[in-house]
Amino acid sequence: MSLLTVEGLRKTHPGARGGIALDDLSLTLAPGETLGLVGPSGCGKSSLARVLLRLDRPDAGSIRFEGQDWLALQGGALRRARGRMQMVFQDPGAAFHPRATVAGALADALRLHVPAPRKDWPGLIAARLDQVGLAPDLAPHPVATLSGGQRQRLAIARALVPNPKLIVLDEAVSALDTVTRGQILALLVRLQRQLGLALLVISHDLAVVRAVSHRIAVMQAGRIVETGPADQVLDRPQSEIARRLIAAVPQLPRTGDPP
Repeated sequence: MSLLTVEGLRKTHPGARGGIALDDLSLTLAPGETLGLVGPSGCGKSSLARVLLRLDRPDAGSIRFEGQDWLALQGGALRRARGRMQMVFQDPGAAFHPRATVAGALADALRLHVPAPRKDWPGLIAARLDQVGLAPDLAPHPVATLSGGQRQRLAIARALVPNPKLIVLDEAVSALDTVTRGQILALLVRLQRQLGLALLVISHDLAVVRAVSHRIAVMQAGRIVETGPADQVLDRPQSEIARRLIAAVPQLPRTGDPP
């Protein structure tokens, strides 16, 4: 059974490859699955994310999410359903209001998505912070005082507030250092196993998608040109663009090799 089914999406943006951002794009995502989406810059990965989150509307095509016609939802029905599909963006610094506190960032999500009495919010906020490895006593601190890794943990906590079934991660670890990146990826894998989340991991970093993905889809010029199990796509790529992406990964010399 499919959690997300995308068929024939088309989206045009003036000036982008003759205006075409998505070109007859189709994909599926099962409950609890991680799909890694890779491709060169400008291939349409972020355009797809914006369409999935209903931040942009496609010119053609269909999206079914949890059995619903996702593009037909409007008004209150869309606001309620949006809690089931959440997003974590690339820049953890720009993801929050510059004067927000940690508690305030999560309280906004509670206000939008969770019908809980306000007196219960401190406990709910503390539980979400603990879930992503943040100390609950950070709640009154300004978000601006957190490190990049802490802010991305907070962004994940905010995404978890409405108990989503799918989280879209658009280059969500690319702004972090190598150690922090590994910690955030391990957190995502743990949360997925605990909560049964599906993840759509959009990244140009093949090491990131290999680390977390069950399947990988390769994009080029607005289309999916190859899909398969992660190891199969990365070890035995069938498309030319996948081979080029893999060949472009920097290879460090072994110890003792001449520079």
